[in-house]
Amino acid sequence: MSPSDIVIVVLCSVVGFTLQGAVGFGMGILSSPIFVLIDPRLVPGPVLASTMVFTLAQTVRERRAIDFSGLRWAVAGRFIGTFPAAALLAFLPTDQLGLLFGVIVLFAVGLSVSGLDIVPRPPSLFVAGLFSGIMGTVAAVGGPPLALLYQRSSGATVRGTLSSLFLVGTVVSLFSLVPVGRYGYDELLLTGLLLPGAVFGFLVSRRFVSQLDKGYTRQAVLTVATFAGLVVIFRYFSA
Repeated sequence: MSPSDIVIVVLCSVVGFTLQGAVGFGMGILSSPIFVLIDPRLVPGPVLASTMVFTLAQTVRERRAIDFSGLRWAVAGRFIGTFPAAALLAFLPTDQLGLLFGVIVLFAVGLSVSGLDIVPRPPSLFVAGLFSGIMGTVAAVGGPPLALLYQRSSGATVRGTLSSLFLVGTVVSLFSLVPVGRYGYDELLLTGLLLPGAVFGFLVSRRFVSQLDKGYTRQAVLTVATFAGLVVIFRYFSA
C-alpha cells in the first residue's frame, strides 16, 4: 500500500470504530467496502481481528445492558453460519469473492433501511445470527441483521448485545479463516493498521453517542457503503 492508502485505511478505522462504539455497529459496513478496493487482504481477517479487540472492551463497558436471553440464540445462529461461509471463502475464486462481497454489502444496506420491525424472539434471533455469521465471515459486515431486531431497544442494549455477539462471532470466524488461508502473517500485520482506530474509537465514542445517532451519520455511512459496493460489482463486470 502507498502512504496515502495507509492514511485512508487508518482514517476509515477511526471513523468506523467511533461509529460502532456510539451506535453498536458500523465499522464493517463503512470501512470494508473501501478496504477491499485498497487491499482485499484487509477483509475479512484484519477487520474481524481488530473488531474482536474493540468489542471485548465494548462488551465490558456495556455489560449491564446486555440481553443475555436473546444473545444465546443469536450466538447459536452465528456459530452455524460461520463454517459454510469459511468454506465458501476457501473455494470461491478471488474475482468472484469481490462480486459476492459487493452483493453482501448492498444486502446489508438494504436491511438497514428496510424499515422492517421484527420482534427479537428465539426464531428471529437465530436466523439473524445465522445471517450475521455468513455476512461477518465473508465480508466482515455482520451487524445489520441483529441491529434490525434490536432497533426498538435502548442504545446501551444495542451496543452491549451486538458487541457480545461480535466478540464471540469474530473469535469463531477468525479460527475458521486460518485453516482456509485467509488469516496469516500478512493479515496479522495489516491488523496493526486498524488497532489505533479501535483504541481511539473506544475512548471517544461515548462522548458522541447522542450526536452520532441522529440519522445524518447513519445516512452518510449507508451512502458510502452503497457506492463502494456498487463500485466493487462494477469492477467485476468490467474486468
